[in-house]
Amino acid sequence: MRLREFSRGNSKQQPVLVCAPYALHGALVADFAPGHSLVEALQRDGMNRIYVPDWCSATADMRNLSIDNYLAELNVAIDEIGAPVDLVGLCQGGWLSLVYAARFPGKVRRLVLAGAPVDISTPSELSKMVAALPRQAFEQMVRQGEGIVSGEHMLRFWNIPFNQHDVEATLQRNLGEGSDEACVLLDRFERWDRATLDLPGTYYLEVTEQVFRQNLIARGRFVALGRRIDLGEVRVPVFLLAGDDDIVVPRDQAFATAALLGTPPARLERACEPCGHLSLFMGRKVLSHSWRRIARWLQADLGDVAGAKISA
Repeated sequence: MRLREFSRGNSKQQPVLVCAPYALHGALVADFAPGHSLVEALQRDGMNRIYVPDWCSATADMRNLSIDNYLAELNVAIDEIGAPVDLVGLCQGGWLSLVYAARFPGKVRRLVLAGAPVDISTPSELSKMVAALPRQAFEQMVRQGEGIVSGEHMLRFWNIPFNQHDVEATLQRNLGEGSDEACVLLDRFERWDRATLDLPGTYYLEVTEQVFRQNLIARGRFVALGRRIDLGEVRVPVFLLAGDDDIVVPRDQAFATAALLGTPPARLERACEPCGHLSLFMGRKVLSHSWRRIARWLQADLGDVAGAKISA
C-alpha cells in the first residue's frame, strides 16, 4: 500500500482516512478528476487532513497475503497518521473499514460506509453472481494465475462494459458536447477502467467465501487478526450512504448494516441518492449533496466519548 496524503492548512485538524476498495480498480475512484473527486469535495467543505490508502496490484510474492495482512497494513497507516481517525469506507473498503473499527474500537472516532456490502443476506446482483458459482470456479481462477487473480481476467469475467451513456450517468454530467473537458473525462474514465488491480489469491478466496458466500461478518463469525468480530460492539457514530439505482450494493443491503451495529440510533445517519454505485464516489451531484452533508457531520460536535480502550 502507498498512503496518499492530502493535507493543507491546520495540521491539528481531525484526520480522515478514505479507504478505497481493494477489488477491481484502484484508489483513483476517490480522486478521479476535478469536479468528480471525493477528496476535493471533502477539502472544499473544510477538511484539510485527508489520507487515502492506495492498494498496490499484487505481484507473485504477494500471492499468499490475506485479509488479515491488509487489516494490518491499514492499522500501520492509522498508527502513522495518529489515532483516532474518521474512517470513510467506499464499497468493499466499507466492510474492511467496519471490521477494522470493530477490531480496533479506540482507533476510529466516526465511520462512514458508502455503498458498502456487509449483510449479504439482503441480496445484490454481485452477491447473486458469487453465490451462483461454485467455490471451485474461484479456486481455478487462482490456479490459472499461479496464486494471483488477474484484474484484466476479472474485468472480462464480470463483463461490465461502459459506453458513453454509462460514463455520463456515473459522472452525472453531459459529455456529448465535444468540449476538451468532456474528451479528457471520457479518456480518463476509459484508462481508469482498463487499469485493473491483480489480487492475491488467498485474499480473493477469503473475500469471496467468507464475506460474500458465508456472510460471516454479518453473522458475527468473522475472525480478524485473531479475534472474532462482533458488530454489536461498534458504538461510534456511523453514516450510511446508498444509491437508489445501485445494483452492486442495493439500498436495502447498504442500510441493513444499521441493524447489526451497537451505535445508538441518535448517532446513526442515513442518506440515499438517486444514482448507481460508482456515482456515490464520482458523481458530481452526489459529491455536492450527500458528501457535503457527510463533511458537515464529520465536523459537527456530536459529543463523542473519547478515550475508548484501544485493542491490542
